[in-house]
Amino acid sequence: MSAPRVWKLWIGARAVPAASGKVYAAINPADGKPSAMVAEAGEADADAAVRAAARAAVGPWARMSPRERGRVLLRLSGLVRENAHELAMLETRSAGKPLADARDEIGLAADVLEYYGGAANKFFGETVPVSASGVCFTLREPVGVCALIVPWNFPLVIATWKLGPALACGNTVVLKPSPETPLTALRLAELAAEAGLPEGVLNVLPGPGPGCGSALVEHPLVRKISFTGSTKTGTWIAKAAADGVKRVSLELGGKSPNIVFDDADLGVCVEKSVWSVFANAGQDCCARSRAIVHRKIYDRFVADFAARARKIVVGHPEKRGVQMGPLISQRQRGRVEDYVASGRAEGAELVCGGKRPAGLPAGGFYLSPAVFAGADANARIWREEIFGPVVAIVPFKDEEEAVALANDSPYGLSGSLWTRDVGRVLRVGRALQTGVLSVNSSSSVHLEAPFGGYKQSGVGRELGMKALELYTETKSVFVSGV
Repeated sequence: MSAPRVWKLWIGARAVPAASGKVYAAINPADGKPSAMVAEAGEADADAAVRAAARAAVGPWARMSPRERGRVLLRLSGLVRENAHELAMLETRSAGKPLADARDEIGLAADVLEYYGGAANKFFGETVPVSASGVCFTLREPVGVCALIVPWNFPLVIATWKLGPALACGNTVVLKPSPETPLTALRLAELAAEAGLPEGVLNVLPGPGPGCGSALVEHPLVRKISFTGSTKTGTWIAKAAADGVKRVSLELGGKSPNIVFDDADLGVCVEKSVWSVFANAGQDCCARSRAIVHRKIYDRFVADFAARARKIVVGHPEKRGVQMGPLISQRQRGRVEDYVASGRAEGAELVCGGKRPAGLPAGGFYLSPAVFAGADANARIWREEIFGPVVAIVPFKDEEEAVALANDSPYGLSGSLWTRDVGRVLRVGRALQTGVLSVNSSSSVHLEAPFGGYKQSGVGRELGMKALELYTETKSVFVSGV
């Protein structure tokens, strides 16, 4: 077997070693073995990348027309499609995703880049009628250097959610992927250079949050920070960014409700609901991990849900037919197992799952989907974000109780509502405190529509044309007619 590839940082327009010379092993969650060796960025590398981006902010990229920038993004989208298999394999071997899921995500990443390539020259200012004699108009101008910090659960997809609008608006960026899943971001940088992105416009720094990430957040030349990750880290970023009055957008934790009324199409609902929490091994901030089910159908729902969960094929993500791969790390699996033990200790019934499946690679981080019934409203499995394949199901008696249960959370990112009553859709939909709501569906993400949360689930909206607002300054210009 050949030695794992050594990936370097991407600063300016080339791959470079870390200033410290440090490298670390990126682990394949499927077997616990190194899939690659990666340069470990530190504070000095963060400074070098930010300064490269600052130089590029006043270089050729700044002088390009929006249409020209859009063409670069469209070329990059095409290159992502051409290299989709390679990118999918990199994603699978670093994130543990079933290969079919990884291919879908690479396709979505290409779609996002294509969308913002087309949007680049369609987001602009306006003329404003004012009382003075003259003309007032607004300009949309780039913010400057943007630090984009992405998580390990959807590495390339979330990177493009931030890169697409940032680049379309003429900004330059330093992208910090998670240390666990840096490979597709580094490969994307190579493809971006091939697409014609000028030197320094995109820089990629795999490295730990406490060193590299903190240095990016606190760097005086960074004007905008976009972060997706835990609420705890997002809170720290917001506080640190305040000292420099930096723009911040945050997509943080979630504990999304899945509300099922007794008039729902139960067959469709159960099938969709199972995947709304167990897709990506439950490592999804939108996971509908709190199922709130009308008491008339509660017992049947629990039985049908558990029966479907038992049929999920858990296994090596590169094998055909596998539907759920491993969790990202040994640490994450241990964390989820602790929640399973906590749920049982706090009185919930473990209907199925929550165990390490037999017959899979011993070094992999596998766990079977866990279904709990009857969780207490104060139980950890009901209130805390687990980020793993665990669902808790509780009954409700009427609309008022369903809404109260759903809103009794510090989070408000996503959720689903299952009913055929249009009036109920309007009443309950308006009452729910969530940034994204799917009715008779479990789809949270549509690249044309804004995505983000209420309360501790974040600040700002990604995707759609709305995301472009996060990456521009609005300048008001008045020209006197006197």
